Amino acid sequence: MDELIASKVPPSPTPNRETADGHDSGIDSVPEGPVPIGSLIFADELPDGVVVADEVGRIVVFNRAAARLTGLDPAEVTGKFVFDVLRLRDADGNDWWLYADPYHGLPTRTRHPERSLHLACGTEVLVSVGYVRDRPPGLALRRLVLSLRSAQQRERLERSRAELVSTVAHELRSPLTSVKGFTATLLNKWGRFTDDQKRVMLETVNADADRVTRLITELLDVSRIESGRMEVHRQLVDLPDRARKIIAGRVAAGEPEDRFRLEARSGLPETWLDADKIDQILGNLVENAVRHGAGIVTVVVEPAHLDGDPAASQPMSGTAARPGAPDAVAVSVRDQGEGIAPDVAPRVFRQFWRGKPQAGRRTGRHGGGTGLGLYIVKGLVEAHGGTISVRCAPGGGAEFRFIVPAGAATA
Repeated sequence: MDELIASKVPPSPTPNRETADGHDSGIDSVPEGPVPIGSLIFADELPDGVVVADEVGRIVVFNRAAARLTGLDPAEVTGKFVFDVLRLRDADGNDWWLYADPYHGLPTRTRHPERSLHLACGTEVLVSVGYVRDRPPGLALRRLVLSLRSAQQRERLERSRAELVSTVAHELRSPLTSVKGFTATLLNKWGRFTDDQKRVMLETVNADADRVTRLITELLDVSRIESGRMEVHRQLVDLPDRARKIIAGRVAAGEPEDRFRLEARSGLPETWLDADKIDQILGNLVENAVRHGAGIVTVVVEPAHLDGDPAASQPMSGTAARPGAPDAVAVSVRDQGEGIAPDVAPRVFRQFWRGKPQAGRRTGRHGGGTGLGLYIVKGLVEAHGGTISVRCAPGGGAEFRFIVPAGAATA
């Protein structure tokens, strides 16, 4: 229910009909007194810029976020005409107030969808407009409400997407060139090659096709994570067993068996998780440790608590049991390499995390890959309601640790 609060319009005995542009505003008088703005009484608490103009176009609300975006002082602009204060223009330089004509346009309009406009200083802002009219619709305009958002976030998103397209194009070019080259050679000169040569070529084509499939899977995962459409199909999952299978797969692919070690603590609670996504998380973390780390790769599975996980700041062995049953399981993947520099640690889960080794410390991803693996891992862990972090392992190297909650199938 709307409340009447005192308008911030300063008293003016006879308002001037002339605007800052020197044009006749067409306004003979400005009503004074209370202006109904309802919940906008808390406008300064809103994260987006909010500007409210009354039925004649004078600003009655100009919140702090709008002040930050425009660089204007609310105390100075309150009471002025909104079309003088916010000189909105489109990318072609057209005056938005002139062609939108919100105060004299169609009386049936209720809103303008968000679009990109520019302030007089050249700053780009995303503007959406709402009309508050007398009832029934189509009657007099009571208030004009403008919502302002910074365009920087959109610019960052566009740059990220452009970088994603560039990365995908680069990553696809190599395997597709290989597939095309080998298949064309086999088709044109089949009889010239021995069976062993044909087998090597076909194995290469098969491996490159798998690489393209993995890249497409990563892109689909990124899309689902960014749109919030990542689905989790829960079932009872034995985390130590899943880790054991991931290690067995690496050994079968040619890694030495003594390169890996699995430590499963007792007292693990039941965990209802998405088995395929847990395999993907573990597989990516183990691959990251093998590719960028050194020495033995250790996977530790232990009971944990969601509220603070005290075991995370204590040695794994000999940790005193915390009162109460554990409500989560923590999985740590450690290597014995150079580790990750502390200033880089907050960035390792971003898209396209890359870098060069410096001063004996791992400062970023170096080597092959799209730079999407750890970003996807973080998204998959969070889709389960868990958290993930990176720190120095107790014996040196890097340790990636994720915690997922225990619970029933419906959790």
